[in-house]
Amino acid sequence: MFTSGSTTPTGTGHPPVRRRPLWAAALAAALIAAAACGTAGPGIDEAPTALDTSQPFGGDPSTEGTPATGGILRVGMYTEARSFDPTIGSNLIASAVYDSLLKLDQRGEPQPYLAESMTTPDEGTTWLLTLRPGVTFHDGTPLDADAVIFNVSRQRDRPTALGNLYTEPIAGMRAVDPLTVEFTLKRPTGSFPMSFALPFSSGNLGAIASPAAVQKWGADYGRHPVGAGPFAFDEWIPNNKIVVKRFDRYWQQGKPYLDGIEFRPLPDTETRYASVANGDIDLDIAGFHTEVHRSSQNPQLETYYGPGGDGEFLYFNFTRPPFDDPRMREAVIRAIDPAALSATQYRGAMDGATTAFAEGDPLYSAEAAQAYPSYDPERARQLIAEYRASGGDPNFTFQDANSPNNVQYATFLQAQWAAVGLDVKLQLDDIATVVTQIVQGGNFQMLHWISGPYENAYPFMYNQFHTGGINNYGDYSDPQVDAALDEAASTTDPARRTAAYQRAQLLLNQDLAVVWLARAAKAAIARPNVRGVSRYLSSELFWGGTWLAP
Repeated sequence: MFTSGSTTPTGTGHPPVRRRPLWAAALAAALIAAAACGTAGPGIDEAPTALDTSQPFGGDPSTEGTPATGGILRVGMYTEARSFDPTIGSNLIASAVYDSLLKLDQRGEPQPYLAESMTTPDEGTTWLLTLRPGVTFHDGTPLDADAVIFNVSRQRDRPTALGNLYTEPIAGMRAVDPLTVEFTLKRPTGSFPMSFALPFSSGNLGAIASPAAVQKWGADYGRHPVGAGPFAFDEWIPNNKIVVKRFDRYWQQGKPYLDGIEFRPLPDTETRYASVANGDIDLDIAGFHTEVHRSSQNPQLETYYGPGGDGEFLYFNFTRPPFDDPRMREAVIRAIDPAALSATQYRGAMDGATTAFAEGDPLYSAEAAQAYPSYDPERARQLIAEYRASGGDPNFTFQDANSPNNVQYATFLQAQWAAVGLDVKLQLDDIATVVTQIVQGGNFQMLHWISGPYENAYPFMYNQFHTGGINNYGDYSDPQVDAALDEAASTTDPARRTAAYQRAQLLLNQDLAVVWLARAAKAAIARPNVRGVSRYLSSELFWGGTWLAP
């Protein structure tokens, strides 16, 4: 548990200013996700239906029966893994090899997992991480305090490491004893434990690699991973399969249940869904909207999906006309008809977004949602006329990745804006060009994006909206938003944290920081004999409790 008195810290940390080299891996993954998210309208046999959100975090063990042991689980994933090195990330399946020191619960709060506890005696300046005794890596070496310090040091000492920004508050760390690490921070940071509970692909400080294996393999470690998770790495045939096998000395007695898992990269959405529907694979990980929509109607499949925070949206470039002017930001928002967007791009089942958090989330601000502009094409025309009368050119270029779904999405938006008098040029490029030339270079006026869903505001709100945030691609900046996000990061008081995030949401919507479109649809879709599914909303699964019913 996490204690400072009786508080449980969450929130957003204090990353340093933007470092462009961190973008490429996460950026490519986000654009691949965006390319798969928007879909065509309902087909002949597909009436609009809501997405199944009844099992967002996985199955209910109390209703699934007694776990059976044995078997090989076949999993389809939407992209090839990049590396198993925790400093690199971009790997949806690394949690089979690594267990996180901490794990987020269904409220988005960090809780003990591989570690026994993380506590602060002084309101967030000092944190004590206590490890479970007797835990070993797959190579037999101990997971102890020195191993944790070794791994956190790797993240801290590599400016391009995915978890580097989470180490910024650390002033020092030491092994109090073989099972206790003391972290001394530069300032009170109530959100610090969250850094040890994030998804692997977000740069999790809690994903601990064997120091002996890292030193043995050096730069090739990412292809020869050794963790303390439920499965040990077996083989990797690029663009074919990754195989892991049961770790018999796993710290959770009796687990894992499976003999092994075979992960197959299946980048084509249609192929991936067909594979799970016909039984060629047992589980489709990171299914997008088109897959979730179908599986929600298919009684032969289990759908594990929840909307979470953030979602699909459009970035403005605040440093260039016309979106340095709030009139034009409001105009393009008011020109988009959500009902038409849902019908044409989401099969009539769009989960619309008007702020950074889904309705029902404890951090959701109804006031912020009400402040977001509604569909009003006449008002859009008036704002465009005012902008044009003041000497501005309201026409702009809209940029996106060049995939069939994105082309259709961009064409729909172009037509919506044309209806209010805007001449919008579409620029559709391959993902590599978008990453290296458009986003990293800031060479856009408006950009299509997808992020999340995420389990907690940390670190996503800070990264996306704080001045200098590593995902603040449009260079948005507001001192009041910065102050709210800084307060949310530092406090250990849950009420203050919630108020700070709600204040930030209201300010962001008053500034019209982005164009909100829809919640991101990432899911796990399984055959009915797959039991024990446990997952984060952002698609990463915990594999130790997964089993196959006879």
